[in-house]
Amino acid sequence: MKVVVVWRDNTDYAREVEMWMNDFQHDTGKEVESLDPDSVEGEIFAKARDIVEYPSVVAVSDDGAVLKIWRGTPMPQIDEVSYYVREQ
Repeated sequence: MKVVVVWRDNTDYAREVEMWMNDFQHDTGKEVESLDPDSVEGEIFAKARDIVEYPSVVAVSDDGAVLKIWRGTPMPQIDEVSYYVREQ
């Protein structure tokens, strides 16, 4: 499993997302993947999962199935999301 944050830099929510990702790594020792929906990879990821609201935090299984999506702000609680990040 993995967690992906789909978001745009230079937005009114960017600082909140950056702080959340830093706090997540600090608290769990794990990282989440970050995608810009305007990049090719980010656009493909977002369209395939019908993500149109940013930021979105997406828990994805190893086979690519969406397990859980948290949309918009405020960002979800770290303990809600940490379950979905497997040990590396």
